[in-house]
Amino acid sequence: MDRPVALITGATSGLGRLTAFELARRGYRIGTVARSRGRAEALVRELRAVTDLPVDVFHADLGLLRDARRVGEEIAAHYPRLDVLVNNAGLHAFAQRVTAEGLAEMTAVNYLGPFVLTEALKDRLGASAPARIVNVASEAARQARTITPAEDLRRTAPYTRRESMALYGRTKLMTIMWTQELARRLDPGEVTVNCCDPGFNATGLGRDLPGSAALRRVLHALRVGDPRKGAGIIVRLATDPALAGTSGGYLSVRDARPLPCPGPGRTPLAQKELWEETVALLAAHLAD
Repeated sequence: MDRPVALITGATSGLGRLTAFELARRGYRIGTVARSRGRAEALVRELRAVTDLPVDVFHADLGLLRDARRVGEEIAAHYPRLDVLVNNAGLHAFAQRVTAEGLAEMTAVNYLGPFVLTEALKDRLGASAPARIVNVASEAARQARTITPAEDLRRTAPYTRRESMALYGRTKLMTIMWTQELARRLDPGEVTVNCCDPGFNATGLGRDLPGSAALRRVLHALRVGDPRKGAGIIVRLATDPALAGTSGGYLSVRDARPLPCPGPGRTPLAQKELWEETVALLAAHLAD
């Protein structure tokens, strides 16, 4: 285990897959959390073409909080060191779906699951200092005009396809707020945490949207939404020596330009409130 280790969620497709390949080429041992065994097996086969290091697959549904905690504990026990954690897995649901734990699936996958996974791995990351956490946010966060954590974390009311963008954006706003609050709680000399806007990426176009596969092919032919740019900012946050001391940043795909957290979640007070409401919700859902 003298080689650096990177754990990437959502690495079986899209930005996560490209990030996994690039980090593997740079000498990282790759681990991934995957829900689909078939896709995970395909990823392992393909990564073996670019690395002679083991590729580790941990199976879990990050939309289920108990699964996220369980797999985090498994990963922490498996690796003596963990140098990079990339929380990339995400979901844009065009209609409400409620998990078996009674939470909105989009909120669980995009925010709560990564929060739980990161908390489970925080000590392992700290013991591997200097380590980095990279959270994938989105420009869609600007669509969230308000945030009321106590209500928004528990919101399971039905919504329309048109309304889905603001709700998706709110989960990404939560990601930015969480990143900046977590940065205040970590020693940046040991673990840095940053998030990014990876830009528009055709691979991430809502899989639930009718006709999305055909639209992706058209965009690809037109060279619109090139996912390599989005993966590039993720890799840069994970590896660039120039960013080694940066923590709490929200960086753009455009030359890693610093971006402000959108207004409703910008203040430390709002971010602390989200953190405290999240911890309270998780305590209730994960109580043994």
